[in-house]
Amino acid sequence: MQIRHIQSSDYYTISPLVNEWWGGREMSDMLPKLFFNHFNDTSFIVENDEEAVVGFLIGFLSQSKKNTAYIHFVGVHPDYRNQQVAKKLYNTFFKVIQQKGRNIVRSVTSPVNKGSIAFHKQMGFNIEEGDKEVEGIEVVSNYDGHGQDRVLFMKRV
Repeated sequence: MQIRHIQSSDYYTISPLVNEWWGGREMSDMLPKLFFNHFNDTSFIVENDEEAVVGFLIGFLSQSKKNTAYIHFVGVHPDYRNQQVAKKLYNTFFKVIQQKGRNIVRSVTSPVNKGSIAFHKQMGFNIEEGDKEVEGIEVVSNYDGHGQDRVLFMKRV
C-alpha cells in the first residue's frame, strides 16, 4: 500500500465510494469537490498494490487558528479496516501539519459513530467538554444544526 497526496481528479473516484463504504448512508454531500481542489497538501489517499483506493483523509490548516489543523473526513474501504490504514493516514497528516508549524489537531464525529470515537481515543485524541452526555460521551448539542449533536476531539502533536 502507498500513501499519496489527493488530486482534483480523485473526487470522481472517491465520491461514488463514500456512500457505499458507509453502508448506504448518504455521506457524499459531506465531501464536495472543493476539498479535492483546495486542500491537496494536507489530504491523502491510500492505494493498494493494484492502485485501487482503499482509504482517504481530507484535512486542512485552520485559517483562523494559526496553530490548528482540522481533519474533516476519513474513509477506509470496509475490507481494509483494522489494517492500520486510518492510523497511517492520521500519522501522515500529523507529520505534514507539524512541518507547517501546527501542533493542534481537531476533528468532529457523530455520537452514533462508536467506531470513530474509539479510534480517535486510541489515537490519543481527547474528547472536548460538551453541554450534555450521550451514552457516557460528552457531546455538543446542535453543533452542526438543529438535532445534529457532535463529539469534538482535540490532540496536541
